[in-house]
Amino acid sequence: MKPRTEEFLNLLLWSADMLLRPTFRNLTGSYESWAFRNGLLHRVAALEKQRLLERDSAWRDDRIYRLTKLGRLHALGGRDPQECWSRKWDGRWRLVVFDVPTTQNSRRSRLTRYLRKRGFGRLQNSVWITPDVLEEEMKTLSEGKANVGSMILLDARPCAGESDADIVTSAWNFERINLRYKQHLKVLDERPKATLRNEEAAKALLNWATLERTAWLRAVQSDPLLPERILPLDYVGRSAWKRRIEVLRAASQHLQTFSH
Repeated sequence: MKPRTEEFLNLLLWSADMLLRPTFRNLTGSYESWAFRNGLLHRVAALEKQRLLERDSAWRDDRIYRLTKLGRLHALGGRDPQECWSRKWDGRWRLVVFDVPTTQNSRRSRLTRYLRKRGFGRLQNSVWITPDVLEEEMKTLSEGKANVGSMILLDARPCAGESDADIVTSAWNFERINLRYKQHLKVLDERPKATLRNEEAAKALLNWATLERTAWLRAVQSDPLLPERILPLDYVGRSAWKRRIEVLRAASQHLQTFSH
């Protein structure tokens, strides 16, 4: 998806008050029309085709759309933080243990990228861990007949006094994750608050929206979004999420002052 279309989708998320629940909104509002006038209908059609936007069937001839669940998740960065934190955990850890020869570095790199993207933590060089059931990994990582000499998937509990907190600290770099959330919080605090009486003020708000989304994605995409039960005590993610909702809701109200 092109960057400007990504930005448009993000704008719909918070200008339509979609952070918590989808609501219908007329896309011909003044700010949205100004910000995305060139190619607006093309972007809307493309997003609808990708099932990221949908129209209310009761309003066939009107340009009233809403983000689909898929569209909302895409705008949030692929995952709903609140849902992730609220999910139940059965107290068991799942491990992917592999031994890929150095002669197959490309395969090792692909595997590592996949695990990191899926939110796994690296407990040791070739031992990756997650609190979630390995349903997707069983399909994706199992290629034909299982070769336990090169890879094995395990469902386990620690048995030598290791605490879940120790495991989390070892597997994920929460110092770096917290730093990224703090950087995002700083961007939130820099939201332009000038009255939107001209294009210069509107562009400043639009540019800030781009910076905010970039900072948020940088933070949340490095975060495994662990279940609440095993989150570190000093974890910043939830407070950043709460603050984001507050600031973007205020920004949404700010948009209504724009006239052009």
